Amino acid sequence: MDHLLFIETGVGIDVHGQSVTKAAVRAVIDAVHRNSMPGLTELLPKGDLNNMKVTIRLAVPRDKDTLDLERIKKEIPYGTVTVTVMDGGMIAPSGIVLKDKEDKNDLMYIVNASVEVGY
Repeated sequence: MDHLLFIETGVGIDVHGQSVTKAAVRAVIDAVHRNSMPGLTELLPKGDLNNMKVTIRLAVPRDKDTLDLERIKKEIPYGTVTVTVMDGGMIAPSGIVLKDKEDKNDLMYIVNASVEVGY
């Protein structure tokens, strides 16, 4: 990315089910869903949203190899999306195991996201 326009951050949690993908998707949604970027097309080459480049950085506490990167990328509807994964995030107790929520244990996974947009 040659021109970085903005960075948004978010946090996602899977309280039940211990899915880092679910927590990562929620972190990306948290980073971008409260924003509107009406002037973005004026900044992008040819005014085309598909010329946008997006880098998603995820800090994941464990099971990085189970992340469904394609599922995560689907949260960004335009442009070229890349995902970088690093150690981080958090694992904390939820205080309860709910078998009907597919809990394997009483842990919740917390993922941090940084979403960079530019061209």
